[in-house]
Amino acid sequence: MHAKSDSEVTSIDASTPPRSPRRPLYYVQSPSQHDLEKMSYGSSPLGSPQHHYHCSPIHHSRESSTSRFSASLKQPRNPAAWKKINQHLDDDDDDENDDGIGDRGSGNLARFYVVCFVFSFAVLFTVFSLILWGASKPYKPKISIKNIAFERFNIQAGMDDSGVPTDMLSLNSTVKIWFRNPATFFGVHVSSTPLDLYYYQLKIASGHMNKFYQSRKSQRTIVVTVGGKQVPLYGGVSALSGGMENYERVTVPLNLTFMMRSRAYVLGRLVKPKFYRTIRCSVILKGNKLGKPQNLDNSCVYH
Repeated sequence: MHAKSDSEVTSIDASTPPRSPRRPLYYVQSPSQHDLEKMSYGSSPLGSPQHHYHCSPIHHSRESSTSRFSASLKQPRNPAAWKKINQHLDDDDDDENDDGIGDRGSGNLARFYVVCFVFSFAVLFTVFSLILWGASKPYKPKISIKNIAFERFNIQAGMDDSGVPTDMLSLNSTVKIWFRNPATFFGVHVSSTPLDLYYYQLKIASGHMNKFYQSRKSQRTIVVTVGGKQVPLYGGVSALSGGMENYERVTVPLNLTFMMRSRAYVLGRLVKPKFYRTIRCSVILKGNKLGKPQNLDNSCVYH
């Protein structure tokens, strides 16, 4: 081998391009799509040294997908992405609206059915009750005052509670009442006001009838004691003047008045027909007929 001359060395150095120093490596964490397109890997056509870009594979794949999705949202020129997003949102809203409307519709329908059922039941029950009430009205109890018997009659001198001297009357009698319940499907509970004997406006005797229950299509006779004890007359009964000496000649017109009340329970306590009868009988007290029943079939008025 021979040593190269200075001219050869100079020509070789001029023909060979000088090498550039090795560049440092770059680490890109989250490159955007636009930057990725501009990046190039390899050597330049002029023989420039290769540029190496090293990226973390995990961070690059995750963050590049996020950047592409955000870039698609930021770019209004990408109609496909906006169309998919809007369609997804519209589908969610439609599902929620459909569920809400369906729930409200079913709830309103159930409430409507309940209201209709309650209203129909109330109407039918009212009509049924009115039918029972109307059917029970013709079955009024039958009442008849059969007779009255004066058993004891006495007049004597005395004083009232304030010490005023006057004639005092004591009286005892019995009244027989015939009662019948003609109803075929209900019984009645019977009571009455006190049975009072009046001489015009002066009450001289009174009696009470016990309450009782009369079953359907049945009858009974009630005996009520009507009496008075030491009733002051104050001279108001002129027909009794001289009666103390001779009771057989005493004749006193009296009035027997009272009210009989009958109540039926047809449908429990919801349908309760009532039957009230006011009774007024003309009675004559005769001293010569004490202890003998006095017929009152034709002497009473029933209201």
